[in-house]
Amino acid sequence: MNAQKKRTLLWSAIGFLVLTGLLISLRPRPLPVDLTRVESGPLEWTVRDEGQTRVVDVFVLSAPITGRLRRIEVEPGDPVKRGQTVIAEIEPTDPDLLDPRSEAEARAQLSAADSAAALARAELEKARAELEFARSEIDRSRELARDGTLSRRDLEEAETELKGHVAALAAAQANVQVREYELKRVRAQLLTPEELQRNRASCSCVVLSSPVDGRILRVLRESEGVVTAGTGLVEIGDPVDLEIVVDLLSMDAVRVEPGQPAWIRNWGGRGDLEARVRRVEPFGFTKVSALGIEEQRVNVVLDLVSPTEAWARLGHGYQVDVDIVLWAADDVLKVPLTALFRKGTAWAVFVRENGDAAVRTVEVGHRTASEAEILDGLAAGEEVVVYPSEGVAEGVSIVGRNER
Repeated sequence: MNAQKKRTLLWSAIGFLVLTGLLISLRPRPLPVDLTRVESGPLEWTVRDEGQTRVVDVFVLSAPITGRLRRIEVEPGDPVKRGQTVIAEIEPTDPDLLDPRSEAEARAQLSAADSAAALARAELEKARAELEFARSEIDRSRELARDGTLSRRDLEEAETELKGHVAALAAAQANVQVREYELKRVRAQLLTPEELQRNRASCSCVVLSSPVDGRILRVLRESEGVVTAGTGLVEIGDPVDLEIVVDLLSMDAVRVEPGQPAWIRNWGGRGDLEARVRRVEPFGFTKVSALGIEEQRVNVVLDLVSPTEAWARLGHGYQVDVDIVLWAADDVLKVPLTALFRKGTAWAVFVRENGDAAVRTVEVGHRTASEAEILDGLAAGEEVVVYPSEGVAEGVSIVGRNER
């Protein structure tokens, strides 16, 4: 073989290899996608929102009178017994300090009261002296009457005069007591708070004890000070008697009924807790969301069904996540919610048929946050695209990412 033929053969081989490489490179490759197999299994249709635990019956112990509250020594979590555990003591308040004018007036009233008391005591001595004289006169009158020297009328007049002096003595004694009481009253106006504190040997207190058995939930007023009647002091309840309240959107609350099961998740302990709806309150309220949107909310109250030992660490006002089960089934055909897309007014999915993507219209039933029930259009075992991208279309060759 001469050199010319060798060069021709070489260049022909090179051309063949280049052409083959171009054909291979230009051949369409399957599009890698995420595939999942349609399967049957349990499905729960729930409504989820954040809830809060609370003691069913919270008792607020308040001050029955206005007075000085002594420092409350109980702490949150302390156990209390009905009628035995002393919660607080309220003593009388100290008098107000007098300004110079009021003090001068009070001292003048004190002097006047002292003088009036002295006058009353002098009148009492005078009444005693007149009574003694009248008694001596009645003795002489009786002797004269026995001798016949004094008429009976004169004797009766003397006895009447004696009774008048006795009454005058009693009136004088009462007047002295009145003046002494007035003197004490005026002196009391001049007492200072310091003098009262020194003279106060014991507390004339109103003692407040626990109205129920339970624990201290919160101390509303701990420090000593003057409180008015009706001021809340402590909150008392039984942490074992817990309920859960969750405020749902009104459009979700209308689907909730008493007796429906629920799950308590993300509460801080192990596993999920079982609960049941007890009441849907009939009154809605407006609440501003974190995005500043006004929402109509409705409180739904649930009872814990799980054993108390499972949630013993929960207390009043703890945050939990609540899933209320609106519908549940043990064996339904389902696909991931991310596999669905809209085709006109219907739902559709991409199904792998003979290695190509095919659009399949499906009928969707109940939906959760991650899965959807398929009523018609798919069969168990078929493969669907989970996250269809813009490159996925009817007839496009596809391959699973884990199959490449």
